[in-house]
Amino acid sequence: MTGRGGTIDLLEDGAPDAPRTVVLAHGAGAPMDSPFMDRIAQGLAERGARVVRFEFPYMERRRRDGRRGPPDREPVLRARWLDVIGQLGRAASLVIGGKSLGGRIASQVAADAGVRGLVCLGYPFHPPGRPDRLRTAHLGDLRTPTLIVQGTRDALGSRDEIATYDLPPSIRFEFLGDGDHSFKPRVGSGRTLDDNLARAIEATASFLTDLP
Repeated sequence: MTGRGGTIDLLEDGAPDAPRTVVLAHGAGAPMDSPFMDRIAQGLAERGARVVRFEFPYMERRRRDGRRGPPDREPVLRARWLDVIGQLGRAASLVIGGKSLGGRIASQVAADAGVRGLVCLGYPFHPPGRPDRLRTAHLGDLRTPTLIVQGTRDALGSRDEIATYDLPPSIRFEFLGDGDHSFKPRVGSGRTLDDNLARAIEATASFLTDLP
């Protein structure tokens, strides 16, 4: 962790000189060191990537005082992403993304920041129970190479729902069998959460390898 001199605290896995650096932000309800984020970061590090994690200001406050508050407004979240990219430098070499909220905000800054790629782990295409409120308008102009890893029965954007969206060819999908928004399948599906997390890691590692 770092945090001296006004810099943003970062949690790093993998070799500092790895050929790819992946920067991941957490989802709305869990911190950067949640079991989900730990598993993804460690899995990618084992496959040769450097993985950097950080927290949005509201999650930093929660860590300090233990009080649960709502996520910051989107301008604050976008500013934190841009600050982290600036702190790391060499934006054109970075792949950014994250879990749910973290990946959604990353998708909003990817083009302006000039990053190499984007990875969204469970993209929240709409709020729970509100499929009419799509969060896809900015994705139509997205040219950054993108991977979205999505559970097939994600309540915030299932495979069947996504098939009806008008999305650009720059977006690659990896669907995880019977996975929910956190990739967890039902007991009777014949799959396990471990299966789906392993597949998410492999798909992301393959995407990183395929980037120019």
